[in-house]
Amino acid sequence: MNTISTIEFRRSSWQTAVLFALGFWLSASLVLDWVVMPSLYFSGMMNQDSFTTVGYMIFWMFNRLELLFAAVVLTGVLAWRKTHSQWHTNCLFLAVTLLAIAFLNTYLLTPQMCAVGVHLNLFDTVSTIPTQMNLLHGSYFFLEVIKLVAGGTLLMRCWQNS
Repeated sequence: MNTISTIEFRRSSWQTAVLFALGFWLSASLVLDWVVMPSLYFSGMMNQDSFTTVGYMIFWMFNRLELLFAAVVLTGVLAWRKTHSQWHTNCLFLAVTLLAIAFLNTYLLTPQMCAVGVHLNLFDTVSTIPTQMNLLHGSYFFLEVIKLVAGGTLLMRCWQNS
């Protein structure tokens, strides 16, 4: 009877934190990018003057959560790399990339989109989307694709190393 193994499956707390942070962050990004924003766009909200304010408030809160999750992921990767010898350096690069994207979205793209989209002239009745806004939206979604690929890759590596 003593030959039965008592191997227990346990994840480190950092691995659990990284998996939770990446899972929640990536799923929230997908919901925001593919459900919330398209529904606001197709409901005609982009044609209203208050859309810039609403968009800025949504992204102001979400970008701060992104910074928090990016910091948790980077801290978890650094701690896990210190305690596990089989951890890849690519994972550290992916975590730093995720933090850089969160910083760019929070402190560069979102304020710039708000500044371009704000309607300051009360006498101007024609409200069109500025051409610079299309460039900013394109760069935002390019960073989102990079974030999803990097985060998905890091999530898979984290899951496989468990």
